[in-house]
Amino acid sequence: MTSITVLNAITNLGDAGLTLPVAAGCALWLRSSDKREALIWVVTLAAALALVGATKILYAGCGIEMRSIDFRMISGHTMLTSAVWGVAFGLLAGSRDVKWYRLGAASGLALGALIGFCRVEQGAHSPSEVIAGWVLGSGIALFFLRRFFKQPRRMPGPIFAGLGLLVVSTIAYGHRAPIQQMLVIYSPWLCRWVEF
Repeated sequence: MTSITVLNAITNLGDAGLTLPVAAGCALWLRSSDKREALIWVVTLAAALALVGATKILYAGCGIEMRSIDFRMISGHTMLTSAVWGVAFGLLAGSRDVKWYRLGAASGLALGALIGFCRVEQGAHSPSEVIAGWVLGSGIALFFLRRFFKQPRRMPGPIFAGLGLLVVSTIAYGHRAPIQQMLVIYSPWLCRWVEF
């Protein structure tokens, strides 16, 4: 296996084609426990995705970048990996014992850092872009999990939820969301309406 193949295999864990179905699975599991918390998870992740999308539109369509720090856009793969896998692993670990959610979250954040490293190695992002993605995704995961586990909770059906996330991950792995292509195509059109 070549290093490019290994980098691609790892990077696939952060693609929206995989992380968004996993995020939806987390929302469904949260809904079975607390509908309000499920909504907070979805809204928080959507806000982060909007921020990532805005930076990509500003660069791809408007040509805006910060050359002094080699920053064009926030790494979506890194942000999604840190946020989604951080929350998924945190919920799974915390369902066994609330004290363990931090260990689960740390696993997701470590995976986010690995994805960020791969994105830099692939030439897809600069270090500043993956750091921004990691900080944003990690912040969301930690914000949500600390808030959620502030009071003792028992998540229903952790074995079924874990198996469900495994099935979703297996089916979705390797599928790529066409978000980047859409941004490249439509960003110039969007930027025509905004003067900078």
